[in-house]
Amino acid sequence: MGSHQIAIPGSTVALPDERGPLSYTVAAAQGPVRLRYFAPPENLRAYFGSLYLFSVSADHYADATRADVPQLRFMLAGQGDYHFHDGTIMPTPQTCLLGPTMGATRFALDGPVRVLGISLLPAGWVSLHGEDASRLADRLCDLGGERGGAYIDLLDRLRAMEDNDAEEMADLTWTLLGRLVQPLRKANWDLLAAVDAWLMDEGSPRIEVLAETTGLSQRQLARLTNKYYGAPPKLLARKYRALRCSARIALDGESWQQLCEEGGFYDQSHFIREIKHFIGLTPHQLQTEPSAVAQLTLLRRSLGTDVAVLNRLS
Repeated sequence: MGSHQIAIPGSTVALPDERGPLSYTVAAAQGPVRLRYFAPPENLRAYFGSLYLFSVSADHYADATRADVPQLRFMLAGQGDYHFHDGTIMPTPQTCLLGPTMGATRFALDGPVRVLGISLLPAGWVSLHGEDASRLADRLCDLGGERGGAYIDLLDRLRAMEDNDAEEMADLTWTLLGRLVQPLRKANWDLLAAVDAWLMDEGSPRIEVLAETTGLSQRQLARLTNKYYGAPPKLLARKYRALRCSARIALDGESWQQLCEEGGFYDQSHFIREIKHFIGLTPHQLQTEPSAVAQLTLLRRSLGTDVAVLNRLS
């Protein structure tokens, strides 16, 4: 398979050859920001999304990230703060576990900055943290401070490596995470598969459909999705509907007015508010002037079937 290019306005993007599960990457740069994605090895794809190496060469930088799944981030250099959509501001610990976010989250960095991060799917969240995900929604914790040894040791080892050692950094991180994951019971895997499929449904997923598929009451579903995904079903449906629409606007060039009609929104004002809340940009901004991080985050979708469907959109 030869390497090829994809076009994102204002970005330089390269999709290198696939030479194995730890070397398939998507790399891009936009201004002072560089981002390189690594698909997880096959045995960890049910637990984690992509691993990424993010760097900013500027002394100060601010941007926003879309609503997302939880993230484990190792601050290799620099520091910063998260500004959550409810107005809460929290400094970034060196081993940062960011809970699931239910709105666009701004961040401000003092750099230059280097970050190695990993997206956590619900099974990965259970393995690394284990508590109800809704308790850390739009919040963060110092995972190294809470859980100690292995995370702090990994941070020290990663800091001693350079960006041209990126594949070795990824290999080292996946090896540690592979030792920490814990298999779930079949009933839990079945539930997660059902919820994922429901969230990826086009249009506006209805909770009645999920209840019928799983055989659970709406109250039971709310408790379980809070635990694994960080929010009740209706909020999750809104979040992933906005994520799907934003990707189709920014990457596929689809008309946001047409998506508004297809997606079950009340009207165009409602559509604009939802996209702005979950993505941090209006539909027009996504089409004409997406921020550097908005552009580069969307490139996760280019990892294709090497990452979980849920992680391609979030």
